[in-house]
Amino acid sequence: MDTELRRRLLQMVEEDGRIRAELTATGELFRGYAPRMAVVHSRNAREFAGMIEQHGWTGKSLVGADGAEAAWLILQHSIGDPELQRKCLPLLKEAVARGDVPPAQAAYLEDRICFFERRPQRYGTQFDWDEEGRMSPWALEDPERVDEYRRAVDLPPLAERLEQARKATAGEGESKPADLKKRQEEMLQWAKSVGWL
Repeated sequence: MDTELRRRLLQMVEEDGRIRAELTATGELFRGYAPRMAVVHSRNAREFAGMIEQHGWTGKSLVGADGAEAAWLILQHSIGDPELQRKCLPLLKEAVARGDVPPAQAAYLEDRICFFERRPQRYGTQFDWDEEGRMSPWALEDPERVDEYRRAVDLPPLAERLEQARKATAGEGESKPADLKKRQEEMLQWAKSVGWL
């Protein structure tokens, strides 16, 4: 195991969580992509890209289970670097195939890419505000089979996850955007600006 690499991944995730908590407390996290959060995500994405170039996917055989979880979280949060997420999806799927990471990690990343590319997701892991002002799953590829897909990657039924997501949103003090259409337009502009679309 590479203990130094593991230590660095855990440090990066700790900083991400600390900044997120600060921005949640002030409410900034819920008003678009908070600039401080974007800086952390961007810096982590650049450093993580170098790690991947040097080591390949940082799974549990290389950095332990907690280090592998940290690597996945860093990648999930690298939303300003679409090419990194796209490049890492096959690496993550290979790591799943050899048992080096849980299958849910690849499912989350695949759905996240679909979300930002504005395509329907397979596993129902990505949520956003719906037209009725409720936190709901982003568009689903196959709503009738979503729980089957979720079971295949060791995720609980979507209804359970939806309940958790709505409770978490309320618990953090996040509320529906005052102008949902404006928020969606801003998100689309941002997605185009960084290369998702």
